[in-house]
Amino acid sequence: MRTAEIKRTTKETDIEVCVNLDGDGRVSVDTGIGFFDHMLNSFGVHSGIDLNVVCRGDLNVDGHHSVEDVGIVLGQAFAKALGDKSGIARFGSAFVPMDEALCFCALDISGRPFLAFDGELDDEKIGEFDTCLTEEFFRAFAFNSGITLHIRKEYGKNDHHIVEAMFKAVAHAIKQAVTVTGSDILSTKGVL
Repeated sequence: MRTAEIKRTTKETDIEVCVNLDGDGRVSVDTGIGFFDHMLNSFGVHSGIDLNVVCRGDLNVDGHHSVEDVGIVLGQAFAKALGDKSGIARFGSAFVPMDEALCFCALDISGRPFLAFDGELDDEKIGEFDTCLTEEFFRAFAFNSGITLHIRKEYGKNDHHIVEAMFKAVAHAIKQAVTVTGSDILSTKGVL
């Protein structure tokens, strides 16, 4: 079973993340930032990954440390659960609409972390969530999971819809990429 549990404590955050890549999208999230919890819930449900996230952060400062550090720990748990990446499809992509918004994600679970993020947002906040943290979360996740991650807003006006479409597009792309399709590592090098 492809599972992992990671705990990380700093002076700014105390985080515990559990993932099961072969789950059915059962999710429990509590970060103290309502909209971020909603996004992580959508991520788990749409990827089919069982996800348990608890974060106690310095929200008296702002949400930056909590959001970025959850991305770090989730990425580490994801990488640990994948192991040597044997037999996975490796690549995934998805377009996801949400009302007037449309977003795209393409990714490669390559072991070579990178983020290409093209998603300008107009609002400073969605609830208590700073919209600039969307990119910070995905960067932390990509670099700690070893994923080459491309996210693009095609169009949209409502930042809630845009950010949610991004999380769901990433989720659907990950669902494809982690699917077990064989026993070999999908690389001409033989390793990822």
